Amino acid sequence: MALPSLATVEDLAGWMQVDPGTLPASAASTLDMVSAIIRKEARNSFQRRTTTLRRKPFEGMIRLPLRPVVAVDAVTLEGAPVSYEWDDETERLHVRACAPVSVTFTHGYAQVPGDVLAVALTAAQRVISNPNDLRQETVGSVSVTYAAETIGASLSPADKDLLGRYRRRFAVTRVL
Repeated sequence: MALPSLATVEDLAGWMQVDPGTLPASAASTLDMVSAIIRKEARNSFQRRTTTLRRKPFEGMIRLPLRPVVAVDAVTLEGAPVSYEWDDETERLHVRACAPVSVTFTHGYAQVPGDVLAVALTAAQRVISNPNDLRQETVGSVSVTYAAETIGASLSPADKDLLGRYRRRFAVTRVL
C-alpha cells in the first residue's frame, strides 16, 4: 500500500505563491517522490497508526520504539490484561509482569509536522522550478553549469539534520 504524499498540490501552489493550475502535470508525482525520500531518510511514515508488539519488560519497564505514543490501548500476558502505567515524561511503559507481554498502542502524527511539510515543499519546489538542476547559464559563447550537489529531489544536509529528530531511536540500557 502506497502512502499518501506528505503535501498536496494545493499546499505546493500556496508555498510557491502560484495558482495550482499553473503547476506542471508532474507536481503530484514530484510530491510523491519527495515524500518517499523524506520517509526513507526519517525512517518514519508520519501517519497515525495502531501497532501491537511483544516485548519483555526490563526492570518493570518497556520503551516503545515508535513515536510519538498517543495512547497505550492494551497490555496483555497470554490474553489476560496486565496492570500498566504509561509515563509521558519518560516515555516508558511501567508493567507488573516479568514475562513478555503484548502491547497495543496508538502512535504517530495526526498531521504532518510543519517542519517536515516545509522540507517536502521546499524539495518539490526545487525540482519543479529547476528540473534540469541548472546552476549557471551564459548565452554569449554558451556556458551551462549543472548543480551536482542538488541532482534531482535530493535533501540538503540541513533537511537531513531536521529529519533526524523524527527517526526511531533505540538505546542500550544495560551491557552484559
